[in-house]
Amino acid sequence: MLSDPIFILSIIGMSFCVIFWIKDTIKKSDEDNFIIRNISTVTTLFGLMMLYSIFINAGDLGIILFIGSIIAFLVLIVGIVIGNPIIIQTSRGYFIPIFLIFVLRTFIYEPYQIPSGSMLPGLQKGDFLVVNKNSYGLKVNRTGVSSIIKNDPEYGDVVVFIPPHNPVPYVKRLIGKPGDSVRIINKQIFINGKAISREFVKTEKITITKRYRDSLGTISTRDMDVVVDLYFEEHGSKKYITRNIRGENIQYPSEWTIPSNHYFVMGDNRDNSNDSTKDVGFVPRDNFFGKADYLFMTWECWTCMPYFSRVGKIN
Repeated sequence: MLSDPIFILSIIGMSFCVIFWIKDTIKKSDEDNFIIRNISTVTTLFGLMMLYSIFINAGDLGIILFIGSIIAFLVLIVGIVIGNPIIIQTSRGYFIPIFLIFVLRTFIYEPYQIPSGSMLPGLQKGDFLVVNKNSYGLKVNRTGVSSIIKNDPEYGDVVVFIPPHNPVPYVKRLIGKPGDSVRIINKQIFINGKAISREFVKTEKITITKRYRDSLGTISTRDMDVVVDLYFEEHGSKKYITRNIRGENIQYPSEWTIPSNHYFVMGDNRDNSNDSTKDVGFVPRDNFFGKADYLFMTWECWTCMPYFSRVGKIN
């Protein structure tokens, strides 16, 4: 993303806007200058360009907060050096909240919206989660190289991570740790030969959308009615509900052995989740950037109204 010309242009443009504003404030000029007359509009346009770059490159919004903090701080220093109270007051008003949000989002908590139904029935598409960024150690960003304090993920945690094959964050359930052997027999999970405890809840009939890829690689979708079994599963200290489609994915590879410094994850919607049993594979330790602690809102689509009836701690 940092090499994207749109992102670079937006940074340069916003920097020039700030410079023009500082010069005009110092001069207190009444000169009819297009940029000065439209400084807010021009700056907003460059800001939208930056957001667009982050969106198309699946980047981290924290980069904008970091850059914004630096720009506001530099302007504050300029105001202090030249003794201009207007520049000091304005830049301080931007720097303090932007920097506090940057610290909060980077090192403490970050919101994350579930983009799919892979964690049904407990967590659904559109749920907004509060992700604890220091659960597994402090990192600078989502793919932080190192942690100041390292804490290992625990069985049953709902984890948010960057999969090895895709730069977009995923949310899944942690099933296996480094060195574990994982087997799935008739949809029952075994860790090191011991079955994960589960209890049958009920059977339901639902309609799901399935994706298919033909011999030419074309992907199509189709709605189909299926029968699903719901189970309470207990793994580690967590008890949660899972869903299995009858007749789906009966045959898995006989066993996975998790390599060092990697983890095995699965969606609670076991037969409709891209996880370690499929393309995701084993997840490196450094790719984890937090544990989902709370659900604080559900917003299924932009034309829908958000609701808060499911707010609470995540199991």
